[in-house]
Amino acid sequence: MQALVEAGLAQRQLGYRGRFAPSPTGALHRGNLRTALLSWLHARLRGGAWLLRLDDLDTPRNRAGAESSILTDLAWLGLNWDGPVLRQSERRGLYATALSALRRHGLLYPCRCSRRLLADISAPHGAAAVYPGTCRAASGGWGPVQGRLPSWRLRLEPGSLHWLESYGAPGELDGPAAVGDVVLRRADGYLAYHLATAVDELVLGISDVVRGDDLWGATGAQVAVMAALGAPPPRYGHVPLLCDGSGRRLSKREGAEGLAGYHQLGMDAAAVVGQLAASAALVPAGSRLSAAELLQQLSSERLDQVLRGAQA
Repeated sequence: MQALVEAGLAQRQLGYRGRFAPSPTGALHRGNLRTALLSWLHARLRGGAWLLRLDDLDTPRNRAGAESSILTDLAWLGLNWDGPVLRQSERRGLYATALSALRRHGLLYPCRCSRRLLADISAPHGAAAVYPGTCRAASGGWGPVQGRLPSWRLRLEPGSLHWLESYGAPGELDGPAAVGDVVLRRADGYLAYHLATAVDELVLGISDVVRGDDLWGATGAQVAVMAALGAPPPRYGHVPLLCDGSGRRLSKREGAEGLAGYHQLGMDAAAVVGQLAASAALVPAGSRLSAAELLQQLSSERLDQVLRGAQA
């Protein structure tokens, strides 16, 4: 595992490598589409690579036809990616290797807390729950108890987790207080999102991650996994979410259904790219242009200025 991580870090040093990583749980909604456009622009304006990875490990949530829809939508908008499509479902062996390495180094422990218990200890008022370490000192072992296997948690040491942040809130979280001991393998045997994402960012040599600012809070857990694997995280840029006129985040129930809605309005790709870019204040409202034409009109400095201003 160490050799793969070192190779990925060497790849990162060769130049910009970004990625877009949707889950095939349905069609890309309008917020996803705008984030994809911003991520693509961020990479292309820096002369970098832009990879497409499908985060499809949670197979019960995957929907038939979703992968094809995602690829078709990105291509229709002119957001070309580099190399083959990457699927996390085809990389399970890699994640299992990382998990085994962490366990061999004593960085994991088995947790047998039930969902009900975890719900009881959740933070109030909708705040993110932080696991209090209930099973840290338990001696139940790694095998099944009453027919149920434990989940595997990463043991976080005291201290802060840091990452370079381009657009969102400063990249710092207290490990034990704000993140807690993260589950890396669920009790049902599924490998966790944070493990797979962290491993991929390292092994694929990702230098920059541009994604929605609703994922800012997830960064701490992923940085913790990378630190446990002995590697620094990439640079992050958490961009504003697409909101309605009242400033509320759009949801599928509120008409954020993606390209299907644009198609119903008779909008072509130039109109859609123009609307998405205008919603991020990159071009005037009513603009019509292709992704390639938008790229020619912008500079990396202009994109940074707009995205930083949006977070002010």
